[in-house]
Amino acid sequence: MMSKFTIHIADSLQDIPVAAWNTLAGDDPFLRHEFFSALHESGCVSRETGWSPQFITLWERSILRGGMPLYQKSHSYGEYVFDWAWANAYQRYGHAYYPKLLSAIPFSPVTGRRLMAETVAHRALLISAAMKIGQESNRGATVSSFHCLFPQEHEAREMEAAGMTLRQGIQFHWKNREEGKYENFEDFLGGMSHGKRKKIRQERRKVHASGIRFQWLSGHDISNACWRFFVDCYNKTYDDHRSMPYLNLEFFVQLGKSMPENILLILALRGDEPIAAALNLHNSHTLYGRYWGTKEFIPGLHFETCYYQAIDYCIAHGIELFEGGAQGEHKLARGFLPVRTWSAHWLAHPEFAAAIGDYLGREAQDIDHYLNELNDSSPFRKEVGK
Repeated sequence: MMSKFTIHIADSLQDIPVAAWNTLAGDDPFLRHEFFSALHESGCVSRETGWSPQFITLWERSILRGGMPLYQKSHSYGEYVFDWAWANAYQRYGHAYYPKLLSAIPFSPVTGRRLMAETVAHRALLISAAMKIGQESNRGATVSSFHCLFPQEHEAREMEAAGMTLRQGIQFHWKNREEGKYENFEDFLGGMSHGKRKKIRQERRKVHASGIRFQWLSGHDISNACWRFFVDCYNKTYDDHRSMPYLNLEFFVQLGKSMPENILLILALRGDEPIAAALNLHNSHTLYGRYWGTKEFIPGLHFETCYYQAIDYCIAHGIELFEGGAQGEHKLARGFLPVRTWSAHWLAHPEFAAAIGDYLGREAQDIDHYLNELNDSSPFRKEVGK
């Protein structure tokens, strides 16, 4: 089959035609050529920051049939599937864990396609190409492993069939009603238990009693001043957690200009003065909560700006799913339900591969138990079928 196809490894997006790549990406905003270009051209993702692009493309003559975002990495920052313990184990035994190969959306723990191809056979060629890079590089003692983060489950199963080991995680997502979408926020609350419904109403009242109002801005409506305010809030969030931000003003401004239809900025204002902001990306069926920050602490402001306003937006626009980001068991009480996430891993060193595979098998059992416990604590009344 490979006689019909050619694999090309692109270390620059300029080598990949925009229209052809976006045809593969479909409506996923995180896979668009413009999204990766903003990351790369702003300098947020580069060799200097430890992300060296090695995008895999699959060609049938002049037609792009498949693609995979792929980086060679010198660290594990910005991934949200943590393998620091694996890297430490390698180091203790005198082996180099970095660089490694990573297929992921930088700084974005969002589930989506990583094997951008229509057929199982084409996707198998992409997997094979990535593993071949790892195997050939490993003979030169340069790459320890290949990891694919937050793929769709069917892709994860195809990677497992190709010899990779699967890892599971849990996120919390809000889902619109399947039969007859929610009419408004009160309709959504109507399916929850009395205690959870009462608490959310109290949280929302406190914020609005503080004189806070909200604006929803699409990328077309976001001024440079708004972007500067948002980035100040974004930087403050990282500073409050004593860490360095991954992204810069240039990235956000370029994103707003190149894909404005996929941007939602929620501004919290007192009078005409903005005090907090939350940035989301979206398509017609999914809203992805990404970053937030505030200039002052107001009880409940985080939940209102990041979650309740976003749910209001989803209901108003008929959006089916809201992915609120990584972590957050506190989201359960606010109407977000647990979902299983996936990653796939291949390690060149056979003894480490066996040990990590054994660990991931035990971890998967723990995930099953945790998921059952979370589902038993659903905030929705049993009679509404939640």
